[in-house]
Amino acid sequence: QVRPLFYLSLSDLFLGMCWLTGALLYSTPTSKQDLICYNLQVTGQIFYMATFLYTVNYTWHLYMDLKVKYNQNLHRMPPQVVEYVSCIGRIATISSSLVPFLLMVPVFCLGNSSNCYQNFSQKHGCLLMHTEIAPSEPQTLSGSVCRAMHFYGVGVFLISFLISFVAILVILSQARGLYKRFVNSTGFLGDQQWAMIKMVEQRVVFYPVTFFCCWAPAVLLGILKLTGAASSKIYMALLILQALTAASQGLLNCIVYGWTQHVFLSLKRGACRDVDTQTPLLRSQKKFYASTLPTSPPDPGEGSTSTLL
Repeated sequence: QVRPLFYLSLSDLFLGMCWLTGALLYSTPTSKQDLICYNLQVTGQIFYMATFLYTVNYTWHLYMDLKVKYNQNLHRMPPQVVEYVSCIGRIATISSSLVPFLLMVPVFCLGNSSNCYQNFSQKHGCLLMHTEIAPSEPQTLSGSVCRAMHFYGVGVFLISFLISFVAILVILSQARGLYKRFVNSTGFLGDQQWAMIKMVEQRVVFYPVTFFCCWAPAVLLGILKLTGAASSKIYMALLILQALTAASQGLLNCIVYGWTQHVFLSLKRGACRDVDTQTPLLRSQKKFYASTLPTSPPDPGEGSTSTLL
């Protein structure tokens, strides 16, 4: 769980660096600023989409970790299957960076070869997601290519957001159902187990809401650019919101992950302390809780029994 979250936070860090670079270029003009700002726009969009895919990758790792432990608990999954799942996870992590770059290669190549940086408004050209096609651009082949690249870039951004948001909802909903089956398979459901189910349900709600809130301003900017209905006041308000929210998702996820893990471990340790004073039926749950504590190595004769989103 930590590695995918690290890559997500790293993508947000690079996106924030693009924002800072654009702000510096906006405040201190330099030579060839139009060319630099155009390529900075495209680079920033790569990190936008990489953040989307790394969010999906993070939730997928959470789900697969739970599914592997569920199958190990019931069916004794062979090590080869675990290694296969790990390999798929590494491929997905690499693809989360590679796919956005490949999608934006046409914008890099055709945009620079057609001098598209000359066809965009320069007043706010270095501020990410605030680039429009100049309305006085003549109907030439170069101008048509630049318009196509402009709408292609915005369209790819919006489609990637929609696909990522739907994928997150589906994966977390599946994880919620799987976790309930997992806990039911252990037998008796005590207060601690219902508390863990409640925590999973909260995460199922929190992650999509965080994702949507962080990226809603950027998505609205993209929609306004496609429809041509942008006004200066709405645009600047969305830019301010985007600057505050777009690069904060990784930080928010790290805070939530650390806090929920701390609360979850406290719950399990409390359950292990209390179970000694309970009835034999409840005492049988001690093994379930103890097996999930990081300080206690798992019993070779038993499969792993619990994980948490």
